[in-house]
Amino acid sequence: MRTHLFFLLLFLVSNSALSQQPEYIIGKLTDSKTQEPIAFASIRIKDRALGIISNTDGSFKIPLKYKAYGDIIEISSMGYRSKEILIEDFSVHELNDVRLQPATLALEEAVITAKKKKEKKLTAKQIVRKALRSIPENYPVEPFSTVGYYRDYQLDSLGYVNLNEAILEVFDEGFDAIDSVTTKVKIFNYLENTDFKRDTLALQSYDYRFKEGRKVIDKAFLASYGGNEFTILRVHDALRNYKISSYSFVHRLKSDLLSEHRFKKESDTYLDDEPLYTVKFEKLLLDYSAYGTMYISKRDFAIHKMEYTLYDRTKKLPNGATNKHKTNNQLIFEIITEYHPENDRMYLSYISFHNTFQIWYPPKFVLEHTTIDPNLQCFVMSFNRAPKVRDALNEDNYFLKYKGEKIDFTKVVLDNSDENRKTVLLYPKMYPAKFMSMTMAASKKSVDSLLLSVKVSNIRDVDGNLINEWTSKDYNQFREFFVQEVKPNAKNPMDGLFMEKRRHIFKDQTITKPDNFDDYWMNTPLQNIKSQRPSEE
Repeated sequence: MRTHLFFLLLFLVSNSALSQQPEYIIGKLTDSKTQEPIAFASIRIKDRALGIISNTDGSFKIPLKYKAYGDIIEISSMGYRSKEILIEDFSVHELNDVRLQPATLALEEAVITAKKKKEKKLTAKQIVRKALRSIPENYPVEPFSTVGYYRDYQLDSLGYVNLNEAILEVFDEGFDAIDSVTTKVKIFNYLENTDFKRDTLALQSYDYRFKEGRKVIDKAFLASYGGNEFTILRVHDALRNYKISSYSFVHRLKSDLLSEHRFKKESDTYLDDEPLYTVKFEKLLLDYSAYGTMYISKRDFAIHKMEYTLYDRTKKLPNGATNKHKTNNQLIFEIITEYHPENDRMYLSYISFHNTFQIWYPPKFVLEHTTIDPNLQCFVMSFNRAPKVRDALNEDNYFLKYKGEKIDFTKVVLDNSDENRKTVLLYPKMYPAKFMSMTMAASKKSVDSLLLSVKVSNIRDVDGNLINEWTSKDYNQFREFFVQEVKPNAKNPMDGLFMEKRRHIFKDQTITKPDNFDDYWMNTPLQNIKSQRPSEE
């Protein structure tokens, strides 16, 4: 099986599932040779400047109304031949399987032509340097806007969790302006999608203190930049923010990328019959490894796509699995950004930001309290669950100190008077007078005061839960924005009805639907999915 760091999302589509969404035509893009799904492909409605990006499993949705209009969709993806299909040729009641052909065979002549011209060979680092220097010429410095489909969600072992969706219009002052300060956003619509599972713990804010919080990102920190989920996503577009610090190791793209990484040139890639340089780069440290890829135009050195993945080298994937970079390290984050040319400038097609986190759950088995029985002259240890007898009777599993002095025991027994078998009696090696003094002190203060310290370890309950052990569940978090329409030279409207950046997108935001709101749609994933963990090749 081919290795993927992302989960492989396999839709189990049935006629009943499709019949629940009759307003859409549903399709799926696959590689004609490998049958692998094609993610993040551009699917545009010809001559309407509208479109979407395919989901991770290659699926997409087109509103049924465009079938009645007789429209054509144009499909393109890096490394594949572009394809045009009449929407009327699609079935309404079945999943439409669209297969794309790899582009390399069709472009052999272009490769030969390039050789005849005897182009000056550039090193990988020189290619990237020229691309970075060309950003002001290749990307818009004048105001523009993009309308698109935003979503954030999590993936657990069963599928999508906490799917939130929105249609947004982003008013950008241009690449010379600081994005987080000047960009404004209008929300056309948003939806906390209750058709998918909701997990209140996974919805809470991140806590960066390991195990002290419930939702933790280990070895990573998502700076707020004074903004919400969408603002955080925008900051992670290193191309848009090439003048300022974006994310670890890429830092300030303009000045830091070249010095932080090693570069290697790979075979050319093709997009819409245009050859692109493929440059891979990496950074290897003791605790981290980072891998990136840039796809750069051979004509004007515009960066069409940038991928960047950071791994934790101290953590291994379970069951001998490997990631897409053929190591067994766990992912910290991955960012994929793609741009496309329009009116001689490069505009965003999509950005996908993927990070991992853990939900930590409190221990199931704990010592509830410790008391002193003056009649039996022993300590009474009360657990919330019945402990395993062998563990409970091992005196080495108890560490008690009184006034800083360790207490030894003559015997450890189960309390036969407790029918639930949750209580253990510890008989100390202690003079009766000293024990009585401790008993009197405990009557005035809590036993858990500084006079007596109690620690219990290495004991499991009858279900196998280790005492005081926190358990965790792994999640994958995604934030994504897929552009449906680009509006060059669009300026900020003056009505002021913009998204409040410091408030969550899906919490009491102002909704402003334009007259043509029905032109846009949410590319919501299908519900009946299963997911698989990354597996070894």
